[in-house]
Amino acid sequence: MSDILVVGSLNADLVVRAARFPKPGETISGENLHVIPGGKGANQAVAAARLGGNVSMLGRVGGDNFGDFLLENLKSNHVDTSLIQRDEASTGTAIIVVDSNGQNSIVLSAGANGKVTTADVDRASFPAGGLLLLQLEIPIPTVLRAAQRARESKTRVILNPAPAQPLPDELISLTDFLIPNETELSLLTSMDVTDIPSAETAAHSLLHRGAKHVIVTLGSKGALIVDKQTSTHVDTFPVEVVDTTAAGDAFIGGFATKLLESASLLAIPKDQALALQNAVRFGCACGALATTKFGAQPSLPTKEELESFLK
Repeated sequence: MSDILVVGSLNADLVVRAARFPKPGETISGENLHVIPGGKGANQAVAAARLGGNVSMLGRVGGDNFGDFLLENLKSNHVDTSLIQRDEASTGTAIIVVDSNGQNSIVLSAGANGKVTTADVDRASFPAGGLLLLQLEIPIPTVLRAAQRARESKTRVILNPAPAQPLPDELISLTDFLIPNETELSLLTSMDVTDIPSAETAAHSLLHRGAKHVIVTLGSKGALIVDKQTSTHVDTFPVEVVDTTAAGDAFIGGFATKLLESASLLAIPKDQALALQNAVRFGCACGALATTKFGAQPSLPTKEELESFLK
């Protein structure tokens, strides 16, 4: 059985680079269209697998060519696809515009991702002592059921609340590591998040709702670890940004794989804080490195690339 189970989305990303984002009603010229494997679930699965993680994925794709493309890509990255079903709906797609600063604007079409059910989750085995990675590009009842199954199986839950939307307290309370960015944290808590102190305040509101740890990714400012005892800011690594697509997914893949390596330290209370900081710093390195390349999954670093970067 895999150590990391990802329950989430698979998308074909239709990506165009342009000098800037178009205004409402405006048509602008862009560069060549690229079709790139994506979807937050698949991105995180590939991110962890490229770093040496033993990963399986649960989700759905359509019976179309995009579905074939995404399944073959996961297999080539050594992700177990036995829990991915083919659906009558079209494969999920994301239309992405990347501007000259590397920032992106994304429109999602859920397709088969919207058909992932609680029954799909109930047919799966969960890795005891391992990790479950969740996002919000599949139905919330399915995400909640996966978190419930994880709790029953003693599997720790990492939830990336993206795209941001209101969440039931039960889901938040089943989460061991809740990992939003600043925008997602603001939308999730209905609080303004403009700097590290305001991020800490908003994170505490999620702790009060039952989350065990909140880790706020801050882009070029690194990440913030918040629990009921402490708040720790972790710096990231300076790089020349080409495209920020999937940087957050790279962070989560790196964080998850490092967290599993540190499992023995996490069991010792006095070593937990250091183990978490090391996992977050590793995740920051993965996220930073991902921004130096174009596209979602093509930008996700391998273990060898990351080791070279850290040296």
